[in-house]
Amino acid sequence: LVPVILLVILVASFISAIIRTIQTEYANCRFPPGVNNPGKLRLIVAVLIVTSTLGRIFEKIELCSSLAIKRLVFSGRRPAPAPGVRQEEARLGRVPVRLYRPRGPSAHPRPAVLLFHGGGWICCSLGTAPARLCRRPTVSVSQAGIALACTHKYPAAYEDCLNASQHFLQHLQHYGVDPARVAVCGDSAGGNLAAAVSQTLAGRSDLPRLRAQILIYPGLQALDFNLPSYQQNRGVPLLFRERAVYYSLQYVQGDTSNLEDVLEGSHIPPDMRLQYQKWVSPDIIPEEFKVRGYKPHKPSEFKPAVFEKVKRLREPTLCPLLAEDTVIQQLPESFILTCEYDVLRDDGLLYKKRLEDNGVPVTWYHLEDGFHGIVNLFDYCGLSFPSGKRGLDRVVEFIKGL
Repeated sequence: LVPVILLVILVASFISAIIRTIQTEYANCRFPPGVNNPGKLRLIVAVLIVTSTLGRIFEKIELCSSLAIKRLVFSGRRPAPAPGVRQEEARLGRVPVRLYRPRGPSAHPRPAVLLFHGGGWICCSLGTAPARLCRRPTVSVSQAGIALACTHKYPAAYEDCLNASQHFLQHLQHYGVDPARVAVCGDSAGGNLAAAVSQTLAGRSDLPRLRAQILIYPGLQALDFNLPSYQQNRGVPLLFRERAVYYSLQYVQGDTSNLEDVLEGSHIPPDMRLQYQKWVSPDIIPEEFKVRGYKPHKPSEFKPAVFEKVKRLREPTLCPLLAEDTVIQQLPESFILTCEYDVLRDDGLLYKKRLEDNGVPVTWYHLEDGFHGIVNLFDYCGLSFPSGKRGLDRVVEFIKGL
């Protein structure tokens, strides 16, 4: 009887600890009043917190890593192809992809989209990219499987996307694709990869020129994590300020030992900060986006040792916002989607201005009641939001107009 009682006490303590952890993390979340269906968002957050808590527990008892649990949950479900769409697994060079192609013959080559999924470079899979793009019977879509950190650090994911894109552009005839109507697209970290690939291909004369880049709430810089959107939305799901830095550091160095220093800006030398101020600065953000309690932030004292560990954060293939004007000027027509309640909002706003200042046509769509990840939730287990559907509709409309 005594062992049973001890086991019951142990289990009860275990469950109590889980509940306390969930309550603490849930209390740290900020649910903006402007979001539609806040109850649904709260449910999603509760599920994510439970998943994170269980992941840490499983890791502690050495059952599996917490990252493995996150990848399992965020891997998504494979979207069923729409009528008239053929879905197949393939490879573009050495990169695994999922192809969505119209079944019927066409008198003319079709447009195509190369789609890179998000997930902070460490989570998600082919099933998590915006599903409706893959269900268009008039557009060929190729989703690239990306090498995920921590097992494959930067620049592995970028190189996968670049290699897949190059291979696709070299074999367009095989896929029945119009060389003048190929676009790259990505959401979140996938948007980062799409922007980097677009910049790399911009100067290539041996490949067909990309028709467009489509960036859905992209992360484009790692210099300043105290921009207005990072302050205003630091605790707003589904991407917290600390989590954005966590993903960046896992991708670059495979650990998060310098997280607090990077959050406070100690990783950037003063001269470098001054050099990039013309591109990354709160002063560039329109005033209407600063009204929700933004306060100017003074970076902490520069720490050379931290910079030495994370100095690759300034490379344009990781931070496309830092590319030179000569590169930006060659970019194709662009679509940028931003969300008001998203820490990455200002990355999109800053890139929009850079593109426009350099003569690149930009279509910008802002979801005033949107949050990070809202487009990906469309048609996902009943968790759709009207704002996410509007955003995805605008992306599809842009693609159809190419």
